[in-house]
Amino acid sequence: MRRILGIVLGLLLIGGVLYVVAFQGQDHPETTATKTVRGVIGSEKSELFRDPDVVRALAAKGYTVKTETSGSWAMDQLALKDFDFAFPSSSEPAKEVAVAAGVEGAQETKPFYSPLVVIARPGAAQVLADNGLAKMSGKSSGTLLMGPFLKAAAEDRTWQQLSGSSAHAELTGTVFIKTTDPASSNSGALFLAAASNVANGNSVVADDAAIARTAPLMRKLISVQGALEQSTDDPFRAFISGSGEPLILVYESQVAALLLQNQDPGDMVVLYPDTTVNTAHTFVPLNEKAKELGTLLATDPRLRELAVHRGFRPQDGVAEFTAAAAPHTAHLNAGLTGIRQVGTPTVKILMALAQRAKGQGDTP
Repeated sequence: MRRILGIVLGLLLIGGVLYVVAFQGQDHPETTATKTVRGVIGSEKSELFRDPDVVRALAAKGYTVKTETSGSWAMDQLALKDFDFAFPSSSEPAKEVAVAAGVEGAQETKPFYSPLVVIARPGAAQVLADNGLAKMSGKSSGTLLMGPFLKAAAEDRTWQQLSGSSAHAELTGTVFIKTTDPASSNSGALFLAAASNVANGNSVVADDAAIARTAPLMRKLISVQGALEQSTDDPFRAFISGSGEPLILVYESQVAALLLQNQDPGDMVVLYPDTTVNTAHTFVPLNEKAKELGTLLATDPRLRELAVHRGFRPQDGVAEFTAAAAPHTAHLNAGLTGIRQVGTPTVKILMALAQRAKGQGDTP
């Protein structure tokens, strides 16, 4: 009897081992990955690459992806030989990365994009609207009127000078939008691109004369903030936790991801600047190992679906994003209705504006 029992137990053990071998890959498709690649990415994409569903989808295509974060405009200063790809938040810093890495002409890919938005508390948004600096389209969304807002910034307007602000004790001091460091972070740099366009008569800043005309206002937008953030992640999290400045510049993808994952946005109001620059997240392969990964992120249906779930707008994917955002139109302007999208200055001009905005030079 003991011998028979031992044989039965042995067969069950062997069967269990075979079951694990046969089905482990189905339960954990990351075990199918055949290559590990390392990349440096903007912090706004951290949650995307940490998403277990994304990890599994990449593994099913043969990839294990490990990432580190950096400000997009600081990536070209890194030891890029230590990475297989860079994934800054727009095409402008991508060009600098390609030059620094010696891979000019590499097949860049732009899998998705995200417009910049300003998040605000209801009191701040309403005061802006009551004073002609914004226009509300609902309780939780609206448009930031860049012309009037920049005029107020040029005049050093304070919240106390705006009618209705006395009802909100938290609204004190100079009216400003909290941004990231425009010299190292993409969102801060592109906010200057949009603001300088408006200040330059709705034209892209393209020469030294235009820099000279717009730099004083850019300086006011940045100097009033004090210490500058290196990424949008920290101020966004501070806002969600109930702290932070009244007006904070973030990516729409951060707001959309919160909503699409059914997390509570609290009393957040989303203001879309009426003049903006869309941020086309640009994948730069630094060697052959990661050459196909950018294309995969752009074209694989499952990865596109997951990118939308994390708030990003796939290239040529208006219908995909609109469908996902349909339950959240109280906050999101899925069609970007009424938003003027403008071009960006050259890298040289934009960095000159950023340096002038930080008071680090009087010449471009």
